[in-house]
Amino acid sequence: MKLLKGLWIGFWSGLILGVLLKWVQSVTGEQVYTLLLNVDFIPVIGDVQWSEVTEFIFHMSISLVIGIVFVFLAKRRKYTFGQLVILSLLMSIPFPFLYFLLADLAINADVPAVNDWSAFLYWVFGHLTYSLLLPILYKTFERKNAVSQ
Repeated sequence: MKLLKGLWIGFWSGLILGVLLKWVQSVTGEQVYTLLLNVDFIPVIGDVQWSEVTEFIFHMSISLVIGIVFVFLAKRRKYTFGQLVILSLLMSIPFPFLYFLLADLAINADVPAVNDWSAFLYWVFGHLTYSLLLPILYKTFERKNAVSQ
């Protein structure tokens, strides 16, 4: 059950993050969605011209793992919603820093510059949304299961 719950939470959180950043990119022109999906710097994988759908699947795979880890940590004891939010935010500490790393490592992709502060803020906003979705979806899933039992 933990695994399925983690997959469910990771799926929806990752999907919403992807849609949100794609929308931000379409409205602002900031290439934050492109940055999210870019894998051109990864040896072997980066040499292939992947479709957007495949790159999105790569993104979703990472989100599924994060969802599973979040659920396994959350199930270790009975956390309040506030404690779940703190847990999620602690797990999310690397996300803002990934902006700089991914922007710097990009080879061919048209991604924001490392010092593009508006793109950075969109990135942080999107990932903060993602982080808050983890505990919200966790509690939603718990309530849904409690009703059905």
